[in-house]
Amino acid sequence: MALPFLFDFWAHEHQLAPEGDWRSWVIMGGRGAGKTRAGSEWVRSQVEGARPLDKGRCRRVALVGETLDQVREVMIFGDSGIMACSPPDRKPKWVATRRCLVWPNGAEAMAFSAYDPESLRGPQFDGAWADELAKWPKARDTWDMLQFGLRLGADPRVCVTTTPRNVGVLKELLELPSTVVTRAATEANRANLAQSFLEEVRARYAGTKLGMQELDGLLLDEIDGALWTREMFDAARVGLMPQMSRIVVAVDPPAGEGKTADECGIVVAGVVMQGRPHEWKAYVLEDATVQGASPLGWAEAVAAAAKRWQADRVVAEVNQGGAMVESILHNVDPGLPVRKVHASKGKAARAEPVAALYEQGRVLHGQGLAALEEQMCLMTNAGFEGSGSPDRVDALVWALTDLMLNGVQGVMPSVRILG
Repeated sequence: MALPFLFDFWAHEHQLAPEGDWRSWVIMGGRGAGKTRAGSEWVRSQVEGARPLDKGRCRRVALVGETLDQVREVMIFGDSGIMACSPPDRKPKWVATRRCLVWPNGAEAMAFSAYDPESLRGPQFDGAWADELAKWPKARDTWDMLQFGLRLGADPRVCVTTTPRNVGVLKELLELPSTVVTRAATEANRANLAQSFLEEVRARYAGTKLGMQELDGLLLDEIDGALWTREMFDAARVGLMPQMSRIVVAVDPPAGEGKTADECGIVVAGVVMQGRPHEWKAYVLEDATVQGASPLGWAEAVAAAAKRWQADRVVAEVNQGGAMVESILHNVDPGLPVRKVHASKGKAARAEPVAALYEQGRVLHGQGLAALEEQMCLMTNAGFEGSGSPDRVDALVWALTDLMLNGVQGVMPSVRILG
């Protein structure tokens, strides 16, 4: 009866925690490689003692996923989640009002969403399981808050289970000397996967960058078909900014509000109009994006950015909200010059002419744009490869379109000016 719950007997090598002194164990694998089961079993190994009521190594564990629903449905109650992996005499109870698992020996594991990094401010832990880190919408902020909370016990550790993506927080984590990594392709867990699934995905994606990422579990420096690369940004970095001929603040308002709403993309850019139009240079000055703000909150952030940079114009996308967007901005600052724009084509089609400006070396970046650049590297000619909406990229595209393309070179890329 106990044999099915003896994971050390059944586990693949990549699912077993490495020996030695480490702080973060990253399990990078393809889809279906057994990452979730490994994370669940690692949590069990930390909180359980030799007998059901004996204390384990950890007493307070953080369970962090992209959303609270995914923590519950995948990490806790999923087919490979903690509840399914636990034997009857050690099975924890789910206390929904506290978003907490409680084991018979008193150990607890609390659920957190990457949409709300501030919820990790205050609690403290001696262990954590972070699932799909590369998909987290506010990955850097959430990861930082989690690190500050890992302060209990003599040796707090975290297990990270993720399909790799080219995001900065994951790449930085992998470079730390305190991090250990195990990797596995989807086929490593073929005994628990449908043969038809393996045949189909290999036939479709073998040899592609998407296949190497999603099936082989390899971290690629570039997404297949990406419109921007990190090499572009390295070549476009600039320190001291020249005097700008024009400055605009572009805003891509979110459809909703609250902690789970999309970000409100706010990007400030300027242009130096020296020589002929094809010789002009644009400069991305600031990413002032906000998340979770009310309409009044993001409008105040736009007005503050315009005042900070003495902007000539605010360019506002009005697909979401129409005239209400302009009204909200003017309620905050009645004198704010606003140009409304309406997208008539998809995000990738609007972004391609702007990406071409980067290829020509005509756009330069200031400091503090890491989050924007991460999102740009996930925009491809087929769409956005990241989670959520690319609101920072949208705002960038509106800003540079207004400065460098509209009415300058006869190029009007999928935009209708309303006012």
